[in-house]
Amino acid sequence: MLLLKPLLIYLAAGFAEIAGCFAVWLWLKDHRSAWLLLPGLASLCLFALLLTRIESDSAGRAYAAYGGVYITASLIWMRVVEGRSPDRWELLGALVCLAGATLILLAPRGT
Repeated sequence: MLLLKPLLIYLAAGFAEIAGCFAVWLWLKDHRSAWLLLPGLASLCLFALLLTRIESDSAGRAYAAYGGVYITASLIWMRVVEGRSPDRWELLGALVCLAGATLILLAPRGT
């Protein structure tokens, strides 16, 4: 239960960041409408807001732990939105990153 709230926040932040960046990707790489930048910007603002909801005494620590979840969310996005399955090395890499994120977030620290 201790990890559930931050994990949900990190996943939501990850998908918000990816969606915002994907809007820019579509505009620049796929020559889609610049109007995609408006929901993209809103999505990136939501991403930043969500990261402030992580309980941490340091923004850097919250962002570092987020990195592992972001990598995992990116692979989920690749599968669900882009229709490409991650290979075993990408999945193993995501597990390693999640383990690192957990260590960063939950390591005992002296006061």
